Amino acid sequence: MVKLIYKICPASIWKKAKTRGIFEGWGIDLIDGYIHFSTAEQVAQTAARHFVGQRDLLLVTVDATHLSITWEPARDGDLFPHLYDTLPMTAIIRVIRIPVDHNNQHAFPGEIPIYP
Repeated sequence: MVKLIYKICPASIWKKAKTRGIFEGWGIDLIDGYIHFSTAEQVAQTAARHFVGQRDLLLVTVDATHLSITWEPARDGDLFPHLYDTLPMTAIIRVIRIPVDHNNQHAFPGEIPIYP
């Protein structure tokens, strides 16, 4: 069964990761020592909280089925998926741009797929 999680990432950082064949995280990931992800239900709030007004962001859809994901409490006690390893490109299902609307809010195109 496919388990999807999501990473918001600047396009420039993602381009470098694709060239290297792995994603090691960036920014707060490198400081905390793990890659931060969100579920489909959490990703819009993550964008609003940590990426307000930022442009040229990507939403990376990850198949977490074969990854060693650790679920840990974060904001408001919600459990968030974390990866204490590098992210292989083989786990990537889809990468799309996150547009910013006229109110400078991230507008997620369509419905974000949710799989149990």
